[in-house]
Amino acid sequence: MFSASDVKALREKTGAGMLDCKKALEECNGDLDKSVDWLREKGIAKAAKKTDRIAAEGLADIFIKGNKAVVLEVNSETDFVAKNDEFKNFVKLVGETILNSNVQTLDEALNLEVNGESLQQAIIAITAKIGEKISLRRFVVLEKKDSEVFGSYLHMGGRIASLVIIDGDNSSLAREVSMHAAAMRPLYLNENCVPKDVLEKEKNIMREELLNEGKPADKIDNILVGKVRKYYEEVCLENQIYVKAENKETVAKFLSNNNSKLVNMVRFEVGEGMEKRNDDFAQEVMNQING
Repeated sequence: MFSASDVKALREKTGAGMLDCKKALEECNGDLDKSVDWLREKGIAKAAKKTDRIAAEGLADIFIKGNKAVVLEVNSETDFVAKNDEFKNFVKLVGETILNSNVQTLDEALNLEVNGESLQQAIIAITAKIGEKISLRRFVVLEKKDSEVFGSYLHMGGRIASLVIIDGDNSSLAREVSMHAAAMRPLYLNENCVPKDVLEKEKNIMREELLNEGKPADKIDNILVGKVRKYYEEVCLENQIYVKAENKETVAKFLSNNNSKLVNMVRFEVGEGMEKRNDDFAQEVMNQING
């Protein structure tokens, strides 16, 4: 009825994915022009044209059910859309769908069924409807034991999502630690979580800085011990000075004094590490005028 070259031609015309192009050709008995129309009617062709656009705004959110939690980030192109109720409801739909599944990877999540279609298809549909690129960037699933508690915090309505697990029954303390994590931007739970290559890179930078400062080469290794300790205090949640501690205790020490212990931590900040959009509103208006 149709060939691989037909699928390729339809992809080039519309920018739609291979599976969508195959579906369109099947529905239209291999007619290329009708397949283009079919994809446009479904909003798929329109959405596909936005795939190369930058979506670095959006929302991070947290969903909890019993001993399981999901932290995710869904992106849009503008902060305006991120504040839209339709977008917020879609983020909730994505979060609850993942929470009620057993998926662990992004590909698995995109293949989940949502209201009779895949999550990927639902993202395509809302992209076409809203008129901005929408994407599920990342998510993490955490599970706790009955003897542990979650502490969650959303800052600025979802600009930052912070979730911790602590061993103990003090849920209010767990929430306070999650607020600390949101504010202090730890990259890792503790020293053991810092990748070896990351630590070696930091130590090499420190070593070069010390040499450039004129420090004796035979003294550098001793000086590095203190600088590495300082690095851990900056990037590891357990090693950070707890913001509410009166005696400058670390988070780990403060929790220990309150019969608790850190187990896990996830912190998402919307758009971190992504290229930000450079809006040219005049050009955007012209693009819309020109179709």
